[in-house]
Amino acid sequence: MCDAPAARRAALIELAPAPEQLIPLLPEAEFCFTAKAVGLESSAWLLEYATPEQVVACLDLDAWEGHSPVPAKLDAWIDAIAAAGDGAALRGIQALDPELIVLYLMQRVSVELKPNDDEDWQPPEGGQTLDGQFYFVALHDGDDVAAIVRILRLLFQADYWFYFRMLQGVIWEISTENVEWAHRWRVGRLQDLGFPTWEEAMELYGYLSPKQRLQIDPDHRPLSVEEWHLPVWIPGLPEGRDSKHSLFRTLAGLEPEERRSAFYAFVSTANKVAVADYMEISDVETTPKAIDKAARWISRGLEHVARERGLTQADVVQRVPLDQLFRIGANLDPDAARPPRPIDPSDDVDASGDVVA
Repeated sequence: MCDAPAARRAALIELAPAPEQLIPLLPEAEFCFTAKAVGLESSAWLLEYATPEQVVACLDLDAWEGHSPVPAKLDAWIDAIAAAGDGAALRGIQALDPELIVLYLMQRVSVELKPNDDEDWQPPEGGQTLDGQFYFVALHDGDDVAAIVRILRLLFQADYWFYFRMLQGVIWEISTENVEWAHRWRVGRLQDLGFPTWEEAMELYGYLSPKQRLQIDPDHRPLSVEEWHLPVWIPGLPEGRDSKHSLFRTLAGLEPEERRSAFYAFVSTANKVAVADYMEISDVETTPKAIDKAARWISRGLEHVARERGLTQADVVQRVPLDQLFRIGANLDPDAARPPRPIDPSDDVDASGDVVA
């Protein structure tokens, strides 16, 4: 299934005899790719059978930019969850961080709590209520808050304290603090999926002196990497001897157990490349791009160390971590290897798209 292009997967899933059994088996990122290819506005039938982990990963991967959620993407994903059946919608909402739900509500509605000691109090104009206590009003004219009404109704009926917490949060909580906490939870989950923080990923491009590039720790065992859960479908690396990258040609000659460890070490490095280079990790094209760049610069480092130390390339990959080989390769041509600088909206940009200093 995951070998098929993301745009074709929906049709294949629909043809499956038991899609409700197939959908939960998709790796988290692959589920995200598939839902985006279908279109979030049409993905309710996929979300109907998604696991809570898949739902959370979709927002972790796609609804953020830097340290903050993207309002339009957050709206789109939560609205899509709300469009699923009652059980699936409730599971999806309950799986998300409360701070993220509060942020979603904050950007769409204002909330007032009916006071107990003010007989003259009147509900806000256009306000809606489910319990006669909390009243909410759309912040923007013409905003259809049907998804919000549905979410709140489901929570009110099945999880009142979550409902109460969300509406109290809109009234009293500070959005910047919610962003900070939601970001903290997201970072931890992404690390579990193999995506490091940007600061950690940027160590790939750290400077090494010519002497440091050739140092080998005799006690290091870089091919003792344990298997870990992959959020994307990578059946294997191109290990043929005709591969354009010397790394893959070298891996082809290793023992099966070493190749397996090298596979996970390589994927870890490719994930660092994706994060450091500001690649969109929810984009189906990011994985092959990150793999190609990781292989290219690891190969440069591998060839350099083998040549300068008089070792075979197999000896080098057995003694030097792959992320260190990437760093060595990147140091050999830093201008070509370094990640592109993201353009800040406040930057002056010339006609060619280059940032003007």
